Amino acid sequence: MKKILILFGILLINIILANPCHAIKVGLLTNVDKAGIGTDVNGRMISTHTNRTVATTQAMKGYVIVPYKGQIAIWSKDGYTPLNTDSFVLRPDSEGFVSTKGKWYRGKLLIKNVNDKLIVINDIPIEEYIRGVVPSEMSPSWEYEALKAQAIAARSFALANLGKQAKYGYDLKDNTEDQAYGGASCETDRTNRAVNETEGLVLTYDMKIISAYYSASAGGYTNTNAWGINNLPYLHSVFSFDDNVAKNGHGVGMSQHGANNLAKQGYNAYQILQYFYQNVKFAKLNSEV
Repeated sequence: MKKILILFGILLINIILANPCHAIKVGLLTNVDKAGIGTDVNGRMISTHTNRTVATTQAMKGYVIVPYKGQIAIWSKDGYTPLNTDSFVLRPDSEGFVSTKGKWYRGKLLIKNVNDKLIVINDIPIEEYIRGVVPSEMSPSWEYEALKAQAIAARSFALANLGKQAKYGYDLKDNTEDQAYGGASCETDRTNRAVNETEGLVLTYDMKIISAYYSASAGGYTNTNAWGINNLPYLHSVFSFDDNVAKNGHGVGMSQHGANNLAKQGYNAYQILQYFYQNVKFAKLNSEV
């Protein structure tokens, strides 16, 4: 049976006047015994308590940090170099990147000793974060309008879920428990362009940013009953346009394969999103507040 997609002709843009959070804290490592960090240009570690530099980093040199006597130390074969703080920020001295987990990231790293374990957090502007989400969640070679839809959905999900992982001291994890995020290392020109062209755009319902759930494929029809989130007014079970792909994921909200198939048929990002999320409006974050 042929499925017919309803066309949505008008793009509705509201301005969110309430102060939006333009930065996000992403958990990269949680409760680990050590972490490798570095910068691609010279950088410095700054105590969050005193705002003073406790150590400097050389460009392209790796450092191993460990919990040490309730604080943090740099470890090498020669022993420990105490930093005399239990929390510090690593930032480049000039425009550049920070590194951990063998990847490069924009923004800064916040490292904490919590109960003699390390937590490593990427503190980053929201748009730069989305640059690292889109190619991690969707193949950069997919249809361009699908990539734009992914950018708007990912931005909406992130802003609607700020503080979700507050018990660890950050907003979201960098894996599919929240959203996959590979930092600057996974960025591509094509996905960055999709993020830039949708800058600040989010999905709203009743003037609130929605938690725009999505998964790889729903296997025929999207799901509205998972993890106790049933009865969200903007989620209805719809044909997912991915019936040639086995279900992969929770199936709630936008099907990524479905979005790509719709884009192949000529639908744009806004039509795709208004199909998978009903009665939503598009809003643009106000960068002046």
